[in-house]
Amino acid sequence: MAYEVVIGLEIHAELSTVGKLFTWTANRFGGEPNSRIDPITLGMPGVLPVLNRTAVDYTMRAALAMDCDVQPFSKFDRKHYFYPDLPKGYQISQKDLPIALDGHVDFDVNGATRRCRLTRIHLEEDAGKSIHAEGRDDVSWVDYNRSCVPLIEIVGEPDLRSPEEAIAYWRAVKEILEFAGVSDCNMEEGSFRCDANISLMPEGSDQFGTRAELKNMNSFRYVHQALEFEIRRQTQILDAGGKVDQETRLFDVDAGTTRAMRNKEEASDYRYFPEPDLVPLDIDDAWIQAVRDSLPELPRARRQRLVSEMGVPEQTAAVLTGTRALTDFFEAAAEGCGDAVLAANWVQGDLLGYMRDAGREIEDSPVSAPELAELLTLLKDDTISGRIAKTVLEEMIATGKSAKTIVEEKGLVQVTDTSAIDEWVRQVIEDNPGPAEDYRGGTAKALGFLVGQVMKLSRGKANPQLVNQALRAALE
Repeated sequence: MAYEVVIGLEIHAELSTVGKLFTWTANRFGGEPNSRIDPITLGMPGVLPVLNRTAVDYTMRAALAMDCDVQPFSKFDRKHYFYPDLPKGYQISQKDLPIALDGHVDFDVNGATRRCRLTRIHLEEDAGKSIHAEGRDDVSWVDYNRSCVPLIEIVGEPDLRSPEEAIAYWRAVKEILEFAGVSDCNMEEGSFRCDANISLMPEGSDQFGTRAELKNMNSFRYVHQALEFEIRRQTQILDAGGKVDQETRLFDVDAGTTRAMRNKEEASDYRYFPEPDLVPLDIDDAWIQAVRDSLPELPRARRQRLVSEMGVPEQTAAVLTGTRALTDFFEAAAEGCGDAVLAANWVQGDLLGYMRDAGREIEDSPVSAPELAELLTLLKDDTISGRIAKTVLEEMIATGKSAKTIVEEKGLVQVTDTSAIDEWVRQVIEDNPGPAEDYRGGTAKALGFLVGQVMKLSRGKANPQLVNQALRAALE
């Protein structure tokens, strides 16, 4: 039997506030275990949580960036479950009255635009982290540094129909949160992760199957692998006449399989009740408008502007809008040199190629946007050739010197003196009579070889356009 895949993601993103959700203890990754804790984080008797307003602002920014309806009235609830990494025995979250409802995220996959509807976005505190002793099953530690870190949960509708769509949607959400400036979405540090609900239903049916929930995954590749495995697993069960259990499962990275963790909890299992120490949130229209006005240009709109107004190819624009920092870098370089397409080619190609090889992000680029713009201006006005520009960029990265300084120190100014170029052309034709005759006989590609020889003889300094013209004139 053929089945249709149904996937819904619950995305968790830690907010980049200075303090935690209910205390001014630093909200930073790392540090010695249990060094960023306080009585409120640990839920000590007699303490009262105080809500971090910036966390509410950031939640609203995320919600408005995804076209959600910010609710004028919301409240916090206690969600009870007893894990070692939850010091209070409950988590302060939002159940029936979240900060935002509805909304949607558009994303591109396989050349088509798709949309995933959102159910809600709510604000809650993160839990701590259990650390299991390697090679032992009888020892675990708990680090509460992450406890009480502000976390939003973005609950999507089951609108995704393949692992590829799920990953494309998840990437789109990551871009929006980064551009909105509310989360660093650092997957390696666990500040951006998701739970994936997946089920199968017979093709043509409108009745969803029983879903399995894949918990706490923070890798695009692993989520894709886990979803593909679940499709195979559930297909085998259904084809054999069996029934898929509703349960929570974990993905085993080494085996590439999922395994049962526990039966799926229902809301009643958490024994929710309103948080008695926090007053409800009243969010008026003025507050919503102030947050809306603070939003920057979002990734899809910025991508479209790069294509329609700056002439950047769509595929290149998609790369350059991968992060807000990269887009800002490119636009600064483009403005500095006055040629957006030239800047796009160099940022996407040579500079990002170096950054990937060095394992660095654009924020750590050894060449700033104005410095790259200076190099591209030298290339644009024919002071240097493209080949020399690549050499200069390598020298800039290695030494930190400016493009003008390197060009002057090494005497790399492009030669445009036609008499010098004519002499190089004459010598190359004399030294390579075979390719010269091939070109005269109609072999057009022989000209490329001869151009290369002139450039080699000139040590890359000759103007390539003038070399082409001189060679054609001499040979024809």
